[in-house]
Amino acid sequence: MGLSWHKRGAVFCVDGRFPWMAHHASIPTPLVVADDTLRIYYSPRDAAGKSRVAFIDVDPADPAKILHVHERPVLDLGRRGAFDDSGVMPSSIVEVDGALYLYYIGWNEGVTVPYRNAIGLAVSTDGGITFERAFPGALVDRTRDEPFFTATPFVLREPDRWRMWYASTIDFPLVNGRPEPVYIVKYAESDDGIEWRRENRTCIEQKHPDEANARPAVVRGVDGYRMWFCYRGSRGYRDDPRASYRIGYAESADGLTWDRKDEEAGISVSETGWDSQMIAYPAIYEHQGTLHLLYTGNGFGTTGFGHAVAG
Repeated sequence: MGLSWHKRGAVFCVDGRFPWMAHHASIPTPLVVADDTLRIYYSPRDAAGKSRVAFIDVDPADPAKILHVHERPVLDLGRRGAFDDSGVMPSSIVEVDGALYLYYIGWNEGVTVPYRNAIGLAVSTDGGITFERAFPGALVDRTRDEPFFTATPFVLREPDRWRMWYASTIDFPLVNGRPEPVYIVKYAESDDGIEWRRENRTCIEQKHPDEANARPAVVRGVDGYRMWFCYRGSRGYRDDPRASYRIGYAESADGLTWDRKDEEAGISVSETGWDSQMIAYPAIYEHQGTLHLLYTGNGFGTTGFGHAVAG
């Protein structure tokens, strides 16, 4: 069953102290580096709207207690013409034999559509201070069955396999003359975290044809799997709180077939303040036996990201 999340307030909002963090703090991605230190990777944007990967270190019991704001990006823009030359955003981190695998979202500016995303891999061997691309190209990109784009992966390493839940775009309907992406959560498997088998399997079904759902966060327990994700409409979601992102919830016995139960997500927008219009891009970490939720607020992170505790 779902959880009740008790909000603890905003954690971090960029202040323009560096040119590459002019605005936005989006897609918080947690990594517990010590009992007293949580590292949160996030995506700020520069004045031109280009996004990079950066991090802050915080108190895991109270992330609003910021210990360190890192002074440079840990992953910069890709090479001109590559899948990530217009921006990079963190999404999931896995520890692998002393290294860290960062599964990230790379994006290009589009022509017939506003943008196109794909999933890349960067690796750190210094504890997450710097990352290097494992490959110049994407790991999970469009295919014959998935012709548009992929994004927001969550990767879980299990004893017998690696598992990925990710957003896959299924359409670009025109809304007031603008193509808007509609995406759903799909599934992939791997033996090594690099080569991924994709059978075009949908995990989270849409409530209606205009709904988009993305950024899964999966927790495995003794009785199966729980997933928190975000969903929105396609019409007016940037400005209309009624269509903006909310956090949804689903359960599964095997991680493949999911029962959607959004009413048990345990969290919604506030009446006023930084997360009163939108809550998006959930991520979960555990500290001293308690689950904690990080999520983005209004304007896809213009107000930063915040924190809630299970209880």
